Amino acid sequence: MHLATQEEEARDDLLLNQLVRLGSHNPTLKIAFLFLTHTDLFFSPLWDRFFNTSSPKVFNIYVHADPDSHLKDPGGFFNARFIPSKHTERSSATLISAAKRLMATAILDDPLNFYFALVSQSCIPLHSFDYVYKTLLGGGIKGNTFGFRHVRHKSFIEILDNETILPSRYVARGKNVMMPEVPFDQFRVGSQFFVLTKKHALMVLKDRKLWRKFRLPCYKTESCYPEEHYFPTLLNMKDPNGCTQYTLTRVNWTDSVNGHPHMYRPPEVSPELIYTLRQSNYTHDYLFARKFSPDCLKPLMDMADTVIFND
Repeated sequence: MHLATQEEEARDDLLLNQLVRLGSHNPTLKIAFLFLTHTDLFFSPLWDRFFNTSSPKVFNIYVHADPDSHLKDPGGFFNARFIPSKHTERSSATLISAAKRLMATAILDDPLNFYFALVSQSCIPLHSFDYVYKTLLGGGIKGNTFGFRHVRHKSFIEILDNETILPSRYVARGKNVMMPEVPFDQFRVGSQFFVLTKKHALMVLKDRKLWRKFRLPCYKTESCYPEEHYFPTLLNMKDPNGCTQYTLTRVNWTDSVNGHPHMYRPPEVSPELIYTLRQSNYTHDYLFARKFSPDCLKPLMDMADTVIFND
């Protein structure tokens, strides 16, 4: 037996003991939805409809809102789910810090949180909650338990190499600054939105070695996107076989502007768009999509039950 397998089983045993101490030999695991935002949660009614289809409650919600934006609590399932937050901005490590803050809060809040889905205020669900839960944890919601010796759940995080942007991104903090902790051949890029297992969320929170490098300021801000590099680089170095290498959040980069992907507008919203956004070249359908303008809420709500949540 390989050492890595022994270590994985030891972690499984530890988690199992934690779950048993909660008073149930068949605990039902949960998905922690981590919302990272700097604007109001315009799509909260759509997400409320999404969460309302879950019975029993096998999810938790956590919102990190930039304190400078003075967001309103939208109520519903989001009521009082805002965590203590700090300022975030592009071209800095603040978005990494915010994601870490969300994961740490979720882990401490509920030991049954097993998957951690990071989404933004411009993300929407593409399927019903039951479909998402089955995709991530398998089987139905009722009676679902973690198969400790049978199923090795993976993290859904995009991990890319050989991308043309990597050389300029790597030296954004200065030549050789990332060495020796992060050699260039280990430097990766991927979507900042992912779904991590608890094992990998703990890896992120325990990391100090790579964090000391990625938190350094960039002098080439036009090439500085730490949140797109830290997570894929860390997990690829620590546990590449535990990651699918792809994300479950669909995004359209065909006409990106200043590092922002295509933003869908109301005239584009249709059942055909939803069906198209779900399609993937990987094992699983896409479960979420971005980026949608706030005024897309009405056309999305109009087809929520008949299309989006009708799997």
